[in-house]
Amino acid sequence: MGIPPTADTLPDALVDRDQWVCWRSQQREDKHTKVPIIPGTTQFASTTDPDTWRDFQTARKAVTSTPVDGLGFVFTTDDPLIGIDLDDCRDPDTGEPTAWASQIITQLDSYTEVSPSETGYHILVTGALPEGRNRAGNLELYDRSRFFTVTGTQLAETPATVAERTAAVASLHAEKVASESSSEPPSTTTDRSPNDDTTAPETATAGVGALSDEELLNRATAAANGAKFRRLWGGDTSGYESHSEADMALCRLLAFWTGRDRGRMDRLFRQSGLARDKWDEVHYADGSTYGEKTLERAIARTDDVYTPPGTADASPSAGDTDTAPDDSAAPSTPTATDPAQHASTSPAESTPPSRTETSSAGDSTAGSPATAATTLNSGPAAHPQHARARLERLEELTARIETLIEENEQLRADLAAERNRRQALERATDEDETASWWPL
Repeated sequence: MGIPPTADTLPDALVDRDQWVCWRSQQREDKHTKVPIIPGTTQFASTTDPDTWRDFQTARKAVTSTPVDGLGFVFTTDDPLIGIDLDDCRDPDTGEPTAWASQIITQLDSYTEVSPSETGYHILVTGALPEGRNRAGNLELYDRSRFFTVTGTQLAETPATVAERTAAVASLHAEKVASESSSEPPSTTTDRSPNDDTTAPETATAGVGALSDEELLNRATAAANGAKFRRLWGGDTSGYESHSEADMALCRLLAFWTGRDRGRMDRLFRQSGLARDKWDEVHYADGSTYGEKTLERAIARTDDVYTPPGTADASPSAGDTDTAPDDSAAPSTPTATDPAQHASTSPAESTPPSRTETSSAGDSTAGSPATAATTLNSGPAAHPQHARARLERLEELTARIETLIEENEQLRADLAAERNRRQALERATDEDETASWWPL
């Protein structure tokens, strides 16, 4: 980034709040993403920890004096601000927006600026964001636990101030996000930050998106394994060897019920009894937080998703004959139905709950014993209970290995930080000793 924007080029609604961070572009696997940085340092900031934010002037000065790429503003529950992110909708050569983006910019009629990639727009308004999904294709809305990159490159035809737009946001949300008939622009990953739910959900059915969070949770707790969901939701980790394994179990259930909608999974998990500060701590060398990596793994391991009865895209694998999410490696026969008299299916949990729970026939039964046995050994088909026990143990070991890998990466990061600190102290000591000698 070149010269960062000055206070007089940005809305007072942003400048007057001490919710500023810096950001740096970082490579994650095969794509670039943006990570928040504490101004004046090289340490990662958190979008839920105010101690890692600074006032505008401090953050602006840091952009010119530390190795970062730009300014960022954090959204919180304590402010009325809403960020609307329009991605892959601007021609960087001509500066022209696509038709769908132009319509939204006109509809909201509030401060709008060009994103750092110059291929999208960031719109800022005040108001209340409706519950439910917050993303559809290249459109995303958020009001907390996220940050906007701020360029100050205002779109000339928009106001210089942040306007109150509750009604307009509600209309936009209903039309583009929550509506089953919404026409979504194709999804890409061009101007996203890691705290902006960078990856679109692989599957986010319109039927699930139309359900409020409260209604979705009601269906989850009334399903065949609703008792387990209620325990995890309430923060009960009994039956799991670590809190992290319980986190993964709940995230896999949320992946099923939300249609693998990463943003909604994150929002719901933060409301559960399992939520803790570790969720937003950076635990990986690529800048990923513990929560981001847990969601990523949960989504990758979830094949089936919930589809409400009567939804247009319902199918035999996700329709009226679905079975409830269980703890085994294969779908189970439903033992209870949700409020709509519809049972559901989901993949196996990454770790088993208590032994008594996994052995309960009311909670799950084996799917194909021969298939399960063949997967584990090349001998004759095993008894269904033996096959299930082996699969449970395999997934338990997998989860434990991943936990150890996570802890190892954290230790390596801590060692690197300590090594840098000691080198800095040694350099300072050498400089002091040199300065203490008088030339002859």
